[in-house]
Order: sequence, then structure tokens, then C-alpha cells
Amino acid sequence: MSTPLEQAATALRAANTIVTMGHIGPDGDSLGSMLAVAGAATNAGKKAYATFGEPFVVGKQFRYLDTGTLLRPLDVPEEIDVAVVVDTSVADRLGSALPIVERAKTVIVLDHHLSRDGNLGDILVVDSSAAAAAQVVYRLLAELDWEITTEIATALYTGIVTDTGRFQYGATSAEVHQITAHLLEAGVVPPVVGQHVYEESPFPYLHVAGAVLSRAHLDEDARFVWSVLLRDDLASASLKYEDADGLIDLIRVAEESDVACLLREIGDDKFKGSLRSRGRVDVSQIAGRFGGGGHFNAAGFIAEGSAESIVAQITADLA
Repeated sequence: MSTPLEQAATALRAANTIVTMGHIGPDGDSLGSMLAVAGAATNAGKKAYATFGEPFVVGKQFRYLDTGTLLRPLDVPEEIDVAVVVDTSVADRLGSALPIVERAKTVIVLDHHLSRDGNLGDILVVDSSAAAAAQVVYRLLAELDWEITTEIATALYTGIVTDTGRFQYGATSAEVHQITAHLLEAGVVPPVVGQHVYEESPFPYLHVAGAVLSRAHLDEDARFVWSVLLRDDLASASLKYEDADGLIDLIRVAEESDVACLLREIGDDKFKGSLRSRGRVDVSQIAGRFGGGGHFNAAGFIAEGSAESIVAQITADLA
């Protein structure tokens, strides 16, 4: 019996029209993975496109990526042989791109999250031990023997670098470094990726970061540090939501903490939470109680209520 990876490769070889997509507000792994699949499929002679649900905004830190295959959901062709969903298996996380999946003849999921709410896919290629969805995508492209050009390698490298925390997180395996070596041989220029993703922010970002840091709280008993990013912080600095993606990394450095959380206000009494662990606490379990998910050391969720009430629930879990 063939493996899911082999089944996915067979379906893609037979397809004429392929659409790849990631979750709403794609991060480096989601965006890099979808662009890599679409780019490799295009080079293999397929009609291939990449997309994601509204708001259809690519973070400017990813402007070095080749987005030539990227289309808004409404511009994607009606007839689709294979839809490839990357970095999620949850229908709700696709937003306005979900109808594309529903009209595809075959749906492949390429992911590294084990989700209790996963409800997508005819062929599931999911490996929770993988450091990034891009790692799973690389395996599939190798199975297909599709060319990894410099542009595709850069997209995959972006996914791996961002989801491994620049090769710091626990899932960074020997295979990750072996893949990375191949991507570098294919022409990736690490300083280009590193500078755009990690070392370029508009000056007002410093004020927003200062506001978030000024609100940081440490619960020494729970070994828990947290802070809040308000919508007014971004509005006063004329920044967009995606401009604040790296703020959790400022919070998590407190050495007295085992767990860090940044709550980003996205509505009235509604927050998107980012959780990070130093390895003693499985934050995916905490996120799961809010209907979210992720990995042992990094997870996220969306919750309603005041910031204080959400923090109280997390603190109770850590007790």
C-alpha cells in the first residue's frame, strides 16, 4: 500500500490545475510553503496558483519572495483538479478561500500540526515531528522529482527559518539542516531572508514595542510572562496588524518565565493569543482549551473576553 506522500505525488502528477493555499494571515511557513508548491507545479507544466483568505495582504517583510503565482481567492479558476492546503487542516482557518477547497476534485493537506479540529483533506501528509510545513513540502517535491529553483528554495527556506525560530526550536532536526544545505546549494542567500524578515521594521514599531513592553507582567509563582497589544497602539503608529508579528519574541526573553503570552486585540473583548514555552510546558494544550492549537513550544488561539480573564485562565492551567 502506498504512503500518503506517494498518494499525494500521484495525484499531483495526474493533475492539470492545482491551487495551493494556507491559513488566513499567512506567516513565513504558510506563505513559503504555498508558493513553493505552486512554483514547482508551474515549472512542471501545470496550471498552478497560490492563494489565501481575506484580508489578502502579504507582509512586506516577505517582498523578496516570488509571488507570481499568487491570486486573490475570487480570481482562482473554477475548475480545480487538486487543492493543496498547507500548514493547517482546519476549514475555518481558510476563511474566504474555503470554497476553492470545496470545489476541488482532490484535496491534499501538507502539515506539521496535529489538530483535534482538523477536518480537511482526502490525502493527509501530516508529520507532527516536522519543524515546519515547508519540511513536508520539500519531501513531496523530492518524491515528485520536481526542480527546486532558487525562487522555490527561497520560499522553503523562509518557511523553515521562521518556524524553527532561526533554528533554535526543539524540532530543528538533522533532516532540517540537511534540507537547508540543499536549499543553500540551490541559491538561497540567507542575509536577504534574515534582513527582510528579522531586521527591518518602520521606526514607529519601536514605540509600539515600547508600549507592549511597558505592559508586561510576570507571575513569578506560575513562571508566566504576558503582555497586550492594543488596536490603538497600531493605529497611533499607522502600523498594520502584520507589522507586529515579532513582538512575542520580545516578551519571551524573560528568564524567570517558562511560558510567555502576547494577546493582540482584534475586536471588542476579542484577542488573538500567541504562546511560547521554554520546553517544560506544552502550550498547545493551553491553546487547545481556547479552540486553538500548535506545537509543544509554540501555539496560538483566538479568545473572547477581557485580557485579564484570558490571562487568568492560562494562569490557572499553569498552577
